Amino acid sequence: MHGAEPSRRALLAAAGAGALGALAGCSTPDGGDGTAATEPLPPDRETELAEAFAPTLHFDAAETWFPTDPRPYATDRDGERVVAGFDAVEGYLAAGGPDDPPAPTLFYNGRRYRDSPLEVIQFWWYSAFDQFSTNFHWHDWEALHVFVDAESDIQQLYVASSHSRSVPNNEFIDPARQPRVLSELGSHSSALSLNELAESFQRLPIDGAPADVTNAALSVVETLAELPVAYGLPRDEAFRLPYVVPELDGAPVYEHPALPTFERRHLAPPEHTVRSYAELAQPPSDLPGRVPGLALGPGGDIDYDLVPTSEAEDIDAFTGPQLSFELSVPGFVEDAIASHITTAGTPWDQSRYRNPAEDISDPNHRATLAERYAAIGEGGPAARLVAAVRDVAPDGDAPDGEGVTTEQPTVESIALVESDPVAVPTSRGAVVADVSAGEHRLTVNGAGRAPHSERLTTDGPTAAGAAGTVAMVATEDARKLRIDTEGTDDDLRRAAVEDDFGGRIYDSRLEGRDAVYVHREGAYTAEVRDTDDEVGAFRVNPDPDPDADDPVTVERPRTGKASLAAFLGSLAGETRDAVADAADGDPDDDDDDTPGGGSRPTPSGAAGGLATALDAVQRAAAAALERAEQGDGQGADQQLRAVVTRLERVGEALSSARGNVPGTTANAVDRRLSQLQRRAEQALDAETL
Repeated sequence: MHGAEPSRRALLAAAGAGALGALAGCSTPDGGDGTAATEPLPPDRETELAEAFAPTLHFDAAETWFPTDPRPYATDRDGERVVAGFDAVEGYLAAGGPDDPPAPTLFYNGRRYRDSPLEVIQFWWYSAFDQFSTNFHWHDWEALHVFVDAESDIQQLYVASSHSRSVPNNEFIDPARQPRVLSELGSHSSALSLNELAESFQRLPIDGAPADVTNAALSVVETLAELPVAYGLPRDEAFRLPYVVPELDGAPVYEHPALPTFERRHLAPPEHTVRSYAELAQPPSDLPGRVPGLALGPGGDIDYDLVPTSEAEDIDAFTGPQLSFELSVPGFVEDAIASHITTAGTPWDQSRYRNPAEDISDPNHRATLAERYAAIGEGGPAARLVAAVRDVAPDGDAPDGEGVTTEQPTVESIALVESDPVAVPTSRGAVVADVSAGEHRLTVNGAGRAPHSERLTTDGPTAAGAAGTVAMVATEDARKLRIDTEGTDDDLRRAAVEDDFGGRIYDSRLEGRDAVYVHREGAYTAEVRDTDDEVGAFRVNPDPDPDADDPVTVERPRTGKASLAAFLGSLAGETRDAVADAADGDPDDDDDDTPGGGSRPTPSGAAGGLATALDAVQRAAAAALERAEQGDGQGADQQLRAVVTRLERVGEALSSARGNVPGTTANAVDRRLSQLQRRAEQALDAETL
């Protein structure tokens, strides 16, 4: 994992938003040095295990940066042996590059746990450049750990590194096959492939073929409950990952004068690439899937040199100018979190180099191995932040422009926990491991999607988002919903947004002014809660016109009986008008001759009975609001009980009117009736002022 050194611009951009985060393109946990747990294997045994378990590495056909030997690019600087980024990239391209990978090399390191038959052979491979979506950096080290029982020579566990310590690794307990690794295009993140299909990744068993990981399934979020927690390989799971062209000093990296050999073709191909996440109106739909390419190692297209890491340990550092990334954070004024990626450290300076068990990310795997070999210890429970990532789209069961649903995306996003220097790819969901207990802010960006951000508190496994879901909206469909708490006397602590059909799509700890992007075709209820858990609710109906892009603002939100009574009247009147529009087929009729003060004439028949029942709810809610604002809690409750009774009549009238109004309208009335009933009960329980 690469450390992050924030720039002055980054510090200013993130002021008040928590600590900065840095994307990590490969995994390198930090911690204790592990020397108390292990000792080096004897050289003969180390070589024996390396040759026995040498993996085959499978790459995407579009890959251009293959494992190589960094030693030829090392130079002496100020008493240190250093590999500079410019030297490594230019040296690699001059020596052959993507057309003829120069010096394919895997390094190995052997350790054994003291007073235990458990041995580990680690494989490390180096690439001169890493391009992972919005993250790109010089130098990249990837790793595979093979845990072996010394008494039987049987492998116990494979651990292949993903993107960072905060992304669950790809692991297999008791593997029966020689290790194979599928390398992610650009990032070189390592997925295991242990099934019969050498060039594919299977998170779950398919047609009798075993899965490629034995990681435990998630249980925190219902929509991800059957999903083994591993990074995997998104392109083999119907996901696509758009890449951004790396820039250095304000220009594409291949135009930099210090890189005369670097060409555009040395990056992910144009068909995989977008120029900017924010400039796309919709998520890209034509990104290519994984195409098998070069295989290195046993049974592959070409072999590699197998070299002990001890022969490279004289390299003290990998250096190079820092490359930047930026993530958008929704707010009253759009912010950007920016940082710089530092270069990779050396493997031999990492604690997992001496204690490979640090890289076991699945708690069940660690517990199993600890039961067999007490020397590694079980460790503490891993705190995780979990969120399903879903795309928001219009709901076909809702009236036009009045309801949304969520669906599984096909394009990967990037999730950043700002208070911890980690960002992770999302696939079906964001799973961030090793999250410290306390306050955090989660930000998610996606190509062609409006940014999402929310604040949360973690203490052990935590589901982020509304019901564990982060709802992402296509840029062209997004409307900013702002909650402006300035001027309110209430000590507000949380904000939530729910759509009539899509349910709760946002739920966040509130800090002053807050903002979230919603789909312009939704019909929403915004909710706030104060420190006494009093509730306030507000109706929000964005203009569905694609040309309307002004933010929708809830100003000075308040909690309590008056707030909820006002909401009841607003939603009952809106629903009454929708019934009238649907019944007479003239939504543009603005006559105001309704006895209850509605904006539509009362239709005839069963639809008229439904409209009249809703009008009665609106009247009672208006009376409750008046009493509440006068400080008459008893009188307000009397009117609210009338609201509850009249809502029962709305339900009866809806049953009678279903054949007289369109099905989508009846669906909307049904959803809003549930909302009205819930808010009426909250109003009865609420404080008057």
